[in-house]
Amino acid sequence: MKELLRSTDPTVLAFASALLEGEDIDCFQMDVNMSILEGGIGIFPRRLMVREDDYTQAKRAMLDNEIPLGNDR
Repeated sequence: MKELLRSTDPTVLAFASALLEGEDIDCFQMDVNMSILEGGIGIFPRRLMVREDDYTQAKRAMLDNEIPLGNDR
């Protein structure tokens, strides 16, 4: 799995996940438990992971929809 997106905004993550689902790209959110433990103040970003084979297509979908990747890539 490869990191596609990093964000503290749950709406960005939900939108990105929906876009990827529409493209038949499997994704997985990591660090969800850590962000819950922080109490919802939004200091720990969550990561959206995709399979390496799907990374290029997933990144293109994010850039086409102007979703900031937030991981300095």
